[in-house]
Formats: sequence, C-alpha cells, structure tokens
Amino acid sequence: MRLSILGIALSSNSYSCASLSLIPPISTSSSSTSSLSFSNKFTPSASGKRNLVLRGQSGGFESELKPGDLMESEKEFPEFNRNIYPSIEPYSSGFLKVSDIHTIYWEQSGNPNGHPVVFLHGGPGGGTAPSNRKFFDPEFYRIILFDQRGAGKSTPHACLVENTTWDLISDIEKLREHLEIPEWQVFGGSWGSTLALAYSQSHPDKVTGMVLRGIFLLRKKEIDWFYEGGAASIFPDAWEPFRDLIPENERGSFVDAYGKRLNSDDQEVQYAAARAWTMWEMMTAHLFPNNDNIKRGEDDKFSLAFARIENHYFVNRGFFPSDGFLLDNIDKIRHIKTTIVQGRYDVCCPMMSAWDLHKAWPEADLKVIQDAGHSANEPGIAAELVAANEKLKHIKKGA
Repeated sequence: MRLSILGIALSSNSYSCASLSLIPPISTSSSSTSSLSFSNKFTPSASGKRNLVLRGQSGGFESELKPGDLMESEKEFPEFNRNIYPSIEPYSSGFLKVSDIHTIYWEQSGNPNGHPVVFLHGGPGGGTAPSNRKFFDPEFYRIILFDQRGAGKSTPHACLVENTTWDLISDIEKLREHLEIPEWQVFGGSWGSTLALAYSQSHPDKVTGMVLRGIFLLRKKEIDWFYEGGAASIFPDAWEPFRDLIPENERGSFVDAYGKRLNSDDQEVQYAAARAWTMWEMMTAHLFPNNDNIKRGEDDKFSLAFARIENHYFVNRGFFPSDGFLLDNIDKIRHIKTTIVQGRYDVCCPMMSAWDLHKAWPEADLKVIQDAGHSANEPGIAAELVAANEKLKHIKKGA
C-alpha cells in the first residue's frame, strides 16, 4: 500500500493544496486505519511562502518523506501506544450540588495521584459511559468524568432551567475546586469539543493540554447542515423519519419545530420527538452503521435528555454572543498544547469546522482520520485519541 503526498504550501493568508494522492489500504482489518497529520511546524520556502508540513499514515505504513519534512512532534517523541486501555472501575464517585436546582454526578478512576484529566461528554445531554475511561493510561492519569446538567445521572433529569454553556463552565470550575485540582488536561469530543474550547478560553490558566475530537463550533451553518437538510443528501433513509414527524407547514426550521414538541405539555409528544431526534443522530454517527449506538435512540430516558438539551442549546446558538465566538477567541488558548482528531467522513460535525479551527490555530496538531466518521469509538479515531493522550503524557513526564 502506498501513500503519496505532494506539496502543500500556504501564503500568509491562504492555503493552497498542490496535490494529495491517497491509495487506500488493501487490508479490511478493523485495526487498519488511514490518517493525515497537519503539523504545527512551518518552514520557509524559497519563494518566501511558509510550507505546512503534512504527514500521511495508512494501515500502519508511512510515506517515505525526507527527515526534514517530518512533523516536529514526530522528531521529538517516540511512537505512541494507540490501543485503548482495559476497562476499569472508579475508585471514588459522588454528587456535587452546583446550584439551587442542579446536582451533577462525578467519578474518578485511574491513579489517584496521577495527572488529572477531565472528560467532557457530547450532546449536550449525552452523559458519560464507562468506555470513556479507556482513552487514558490509568497508571498515569487521574481520570475525571462527570455528567453535565440534566444528563446521565445528574439531576433533575433533562432539565433546561439554568442550563447554559456558561453554567456548565461554572460547574467545571466548581468540580475542579471540589476535587482540589490546581489544573488539569481537558478532553472533549463533538459538543465536548465546543465546551472544551469555551472552558479553556474562560480559564486558560487551568488547562495543561487538550485533546479535541469531531470539532463542533456551534455556528449556524453547522446546525443547518445537520438539522435542516444538508446531511439528508448522504443519509436520506435516516432523514425521512426525522423529517416526517414534522408537518410540511412547519419545516421551515426543524430545530424550532422539534423544540416545540420537546417542550410540549404532553409527555408522549416529548418522547416521540426525542426518539426521532436521537435516532437521526445515532444513525449518522459512524462511517459504518453501529447497531448498539442506534439502539440508544430507543431508550426514552436517554433520548429525552439528549434531544431536549441538544435542541435547547441549538435554538439558543450555544448561548454564545456571536456566531464565530470560539474562533474569535483562539488567541487566549494559542499556547495550550492541543491535538485535534477529526474523521474525514464525519457527517454530524463535518470536517469544515476542524479545518476552520486548524486555520485559526495552526499551532495545534490536526489528525484527519481517512476511514472514519464521527464516533470516538471508531477504530482510527480511538487510536489517535489514545496517542494524543500519550503524547501529552510524554510531555508531562519530561517537564
């Protein structure tokens, strides 16, 4: 299997791609992955332009690039573990009252004296799962998971009152202080990447490093792509049940139409809307259909929190003051060592957002997984998430 990568050059204001040729891996093994890495290393060219170093890997074979063309991180660090870790159980857990209304569930696993990392789940409203612990070396990391307001084991369930991005950022700080953690690594995917960016921009001094996956900047064009018919061109079979729940005269905005039903006084109307909303996302989250994931859309309790809270945040545009708020504030976190992991065929959070973030923040490493969609549990994405945590572990050990 060959991977050929020709020059990518950029001027001070724009990127231009000369040629990129990928020959997919022959192996169909689930362990065979294909990825591209966009480095934080820029080198001047003879023409005065800066060259963006690009590295490709597919199925475990690397392209034969000159040593000077390797990513800075590839020269500084050894090959990292890319296998998820075995299942572990929490060594402590509890509930933290964060407001007069809300109480959040939290847990800790791994090494009680290790480097703390906080996992920010997706949705919003998705909650955490035991499998979230597997991305981290339990001998090195003190792994903190918590369910955001209204999600998972947090109470009250599916509650939208006092539930905004800024409330969640406040909760993260209250949890950090409750656990007596001076600073920590932040890990978030999908909506978790949104919250990770917003939290780190609000508290950059508390963040030692970040791993972000499936970038979601909560801009209008991203919401419109997934909920107003764009992604339907790829998944028309999954889209039609989502569409057909809404009468034709209300289809000018599916987000608003679903919002009305998810906040209905009739609980059965809420549940029907929640199942349809959740099933649409579950059916599009993987490059190849995942039946276990799709079945989550049949769970009324999970679906109600997932759909109600997601819709609440999307109707309110994430409670951000402007559409490009997160990109506009990158300077606040430019110094934080960060890896972005993005599935090339992510339909839920398409790669345009990861690319926009990469252009605004070239200091962060961007890993594009060529044979993956949105889910953190797809083999190629999971491998790069583990490797990104290993890289930050290596940096911390060498500090």
